[in-house]
Amino acid sequence: MEKIQSIEQFKELASKESAVFMFSADWCPDCKIIEPVLPRIEADFPSFSFYYLDRDQFIDLCAELDIFGIPSFLAYVNGQEVERFVSKDRKSQEEIEAFLSKAEAHI
Repeated sequence: MEKIQSIEQFKELASKESAVFMFSADWCPDCKIIEPVLPRIEADFPSFSFYYLDRDQFIDLCAELDIFGIPSFLAYVNGQEVERFVSKDRKSQEEIEAFLSKAEAHI
């Protein structure tokens, strides 16, 4: 999963790719729990490009996008946010896959 380096990069990718953005942080225990399954999830949903955003590095963007819990996921297609899986709760592989299946319907 490629790490986003700037808000400009995020906005450019969101505007022109079918992309899923994962908001996370190195210190987040719930984020660490899903890390081992992320490569498989990415492989199972090849219609999306997957990107990582460090919540602490992009705190203003998180506030703008109403992301107050991590890990959280946003899906963009054709420059529009089509689905979001945002909460402070721990996410399971099944929940992430269900979110991605809903997002895939927009492609």
